[in-house]
Amino acid sequence: MHRSSMTSINWRAIAMSITSGVFIPIFQRRIRSARQRIAKEGSVVDQAPAAQGQFQRIRAVQFGGEAGRRGTGPLELAPTDPVRRRPGCEQSERRRSNGFFTPKTMRFNLFRRQRAAAACDVEVNETAASEAMHVESGGFVTYALLLDAQKRVKGFKLAWRMALPHGEPNALESLRAILSCAATNLNPPKTGWGLGRLALFFDMTVDGLLLNELQALPPENVVLCMGLDDLMDVGIRSTLLHLRTQGYGFMLCGAEVLPEDLELCSIITYVDVGDGHPELVTNIRREQPLGTPMIQPIATHMATWQDFDACAARRLDVFVQGREAIVPTMEAGAILQPESMLIVRLMQTIRRNEDLRTIEAALKHDPALTYRLLRHINSPGIGIGVQIQSLRHAVAMFGYSPLFRWLSVLLATSNKGCAAFMTKKAIIRGRFVELMGQGIVPRDEADNLFVAGMFSLIDRLLGVSLEEVLEKVQLSESVQLAILKREGVYGPFIALAESCEVGGSEAAHLSESLFMSAEKVNAAHLSALAWAQDVAPVESAC
Repeated sequence: MHRSSMTSINWRAIAMSITSGVFIPIFQRRIRSARQRIAKEGSVVDQAPAAQGQFQRIRAVQFGGEAGRRGTGPLELAPTDPVRRRPGCEQSERRRSNGFFTPKTMRFNLFRRQRAAAACDVEVNETAASEAMHVESGGFVTYALLLDAQKRVKGFKLAWRMALPHGEPNALESLRAILSCAATNLNPPKTGWGLGRLALFFDMTVDGLLLNELQALPPENVVLCMGLDDLMDVGIRSTLLHLRTQGYGFMLCGAEVLPEDLELCSIITYVDVGDGHPELVTNIRREQPLGTPMIQPIATHMATWQDFDACAARRLDVFVQGREAIVPTMEAGAILQPESMLIVRLMQTIRRNEDLRTIEAALKHDPALTYRLLRHINSPGIGIGVQIQSLRHAVAMFGYSPLFRWLSVLLATSNKGCAAFMTKKAIIRGRFVELMGQGIVPRDEADNLFVAGMFSLIDRLLGVSLEEVLEKVQLSESVQLAILKREGVYGPFIALAESCEVGGSEAAHLSESLFMSAEKVNAAHLSALAWAQDVAPVESAC
């Protein structure tokens, strides 16, 4: 055919002739060529067959992810991949014929129309199926705090809240997910374990003892919580002994007495004593066999802070979680302490962008505060990489905005009567909110996110009302709106952080409203736990 005649081709006629099979061999060759090209370089292949006068682009790339699952993602041209359809979707199309696409299969894959895609979602390889399964079984990390008698954090009990409210969660897959998430974010290969001496507690199953993900965590910092029936299983005794030799701890749950098996008692390191009833605690301590390592009782149920005080009097560590993990506000009429007032005045001068000499003059009245500020700036969590010698040095390098953020941390730790764990909780929330906002809010607003997250607990830290604090500290309107009403630009981030702290029941809805994946939320959450350990020296004030 001459070039001149090529330009006068009736594309509508060609498209109609495709359905009759005239051009099938041509498309078969194109498909084979595209498949070979994908195998060599994984590139995007654009072809220009036309249907009803309109060109359609065929993108032959790696299939997978949420877009593919919805039928809107790129298409895989390989005819040998298994076709998967959603339950209830009738398979009216024949998949292939003699290794090649039939006209109907070609129509479905090459000229897919949006109506057909919406009616019947197609997944064309096992990778997509596995990714879809991963999305459906995803969830959010929640935690309970392990506190000693002085209300200092000694560890966390991590749990997995399924993202989808319906359906029974698979215990083994949930356990695999939480272990993998913890290992990835708390024990990365480059930096190593991020929680120092703190321990992680996990509810463990018999099958979970063999998960490879368990070995990705440092044994000396991991405690596995199991019931007596599972621990008494003779079939797993060798596994328990091996894990105990490695350094993993075991917590006996749901038992009122210790087992008589001396070998099993040598494996157990903690025992759940429920609400810490005095008689139960006394019996557990009296029944501990001689010659075995000390078994430490832990109270796992706390209704009020009076219950905590009772457990602390019996030298018990206590798990606190949910809304009970926040101390109540102090009595009315409380006022800010002198150090808190000094920090507030410093924050006001920074907001007014006053001269640095004014700030330095104010700090001279409290050398201890200057020392704490410089110690915080030089802590590993800040990650400056340069030893800061003075306030002027810090401002010269970073400006006023980070200084306001650093002072907000010192303000949170300035109340000598606050509970130590509340300081850590506020720092964790501030960092959690900041990390979730990365990539969503502008980079120069990261400090606002951190301050908003921390100040959402400032009334519990300082013992005064939020309104009183906000009268003295000049914050932007968007930050105040987030703190007071959980509204505005930053409000949803704080609400999501709070949900993850109290069980994660609203986490899926809130993260979806922010167009944020569960993976990003979990990574931000656990990274915040680790980051709070690096700025721990500021807690010494509480």
